[in-house]
Amino acid sequence: MSAPRADTFFLYTLINTKIYTPQFWLLCVSSLLFFASFNMIIPELPEYLTSLGGAQYKGLIISLFTLTAMLSRPFSGKLADKVGRVPVMMFGSTVCFICSLIYPVLSAVSGFLLLRLVHGFSTGFTPTGQTAYLSDIIPPQRRGEAMGLLGTAGSLGMASGPAIGGNIANSFGLHTMFYCSSAFALISIVILVGIKETLHNRHRFHVSILKVKRHDLFEPRVLAPCLVMVLSAYAYGAMFTLIPDLGASVGIKNKGVLFTCLTVASLLVRLVGGKASDRWGRKPVLRVSTSMIAIAMFTIAMADSVILVICGTLIYGFAQGATSPTLLAWATDLSDEHHKGRGVASLYICMEFGIGIGAVVSGTVYGDSPANTFLTFMLCGLFAALAFLYLTLYLPTVKATS
Repeated sequence: MSAPRADTFFLYTLINTKIYTPQFWLLCVSSLLFFASFNMIIPELPEYLTSLGGAQYKGLIISLFTLTAMLSRPFSGKLADKVGRVPVMMFGSTVCFICSLIYPVLSAVSGFLLLRLVHGFSTGFTPTGQTAYLSDIIPPQRRGEAMGLLGTAGSLGMASGPAIGGNIANSFGLHTMFYCSSAFALISIVILVGIKETLHNRHRFHVSILKVKRHDLFEPRVLAPCLVMVLSAYAYGAMFTLIPDLGASVGIKNKGVLFTCLTVASLLVRLVGGKASDRWGRKPVLRVSTSMIAIAMFTIAMADSVILVICGTLIYGFAQGATSPTLLAWATDLSDEHHKGRGVASLYICMEFGIGIGAVVSGTVYGDSPANTFLTFMLCGLFAALAFLYLTLYLPTVKATS
């Protein structure tokens, strides 16, 4: 009898090993609460900013948040690789906890905009730590599926957050909504206390670790997924900036409805998209998802009814739900084993850059006028189409184990 092949033995071990441990599920629950915390306030922020006298700055609500998140990524990536994954996650959740307590005491537009900048540190740190942590405990052959599960938890938070926040704001006022947001972040922190650190060669924190060198800013290995991320994330920035106005223009009064449609659609497809990329490769899945983003944006651009707006939002949610876990899995596949935090941070930098540009440009083009909807979302569709063309024409096939 011939000896068993090494790859057969590996697959046997993989199948019979418990992949999803209690640590993984705690990470998912913490992620759900974290994303619910800062998403539950988003639908109400445009009106809140208007009440402060800053209606003309609506485009900065998302862009300032993502700007700080983007700038903090090199630091969070380096800290995740040096100090640990869990401390990085806890720092981000703590920022959410504190910022949500401060919103109710603001009385000036400048203070609001500054707080949005600070609040961005939350997503600059926690998702970086989460993704690096997941890549430590999940083998490459199941990474897309695991990213889909973690993304599902985050999507549950994103889906429920706006609806919960809207109901609380309507029933008890904005201040209570902000305090509930803070409470969600606090529970997320408590859960993280029970998660075991996965980084073995840890360093004690020192200010010198925050010194970022040129090679810390970007991981060249993940250039391809980063380019796709920038082009596809542009639509995300536009959607999250203009969804309240888009809904109002066709008669949707509850600001949270379209947010919920988007995130529920994303939630439904994340597991399928992530698992599909494990089986057929990252590139084929991304070709489908980026083409769907383009279709969704073109649909919204031409929408003149509630049904068409909801259809476009749902299609975008499906597409975004497949794109996100696939790009994250691809980036961790390509990252250096000792610098996963840097690779993940590089992808998130590009995500925030795309979202920020999408929010600012779309807010400017839209100009608080529904008449500009067509041009605004046609631009989003064109960027997504460029991502599809890049994946189709210039990239070699990328397998899940690459």
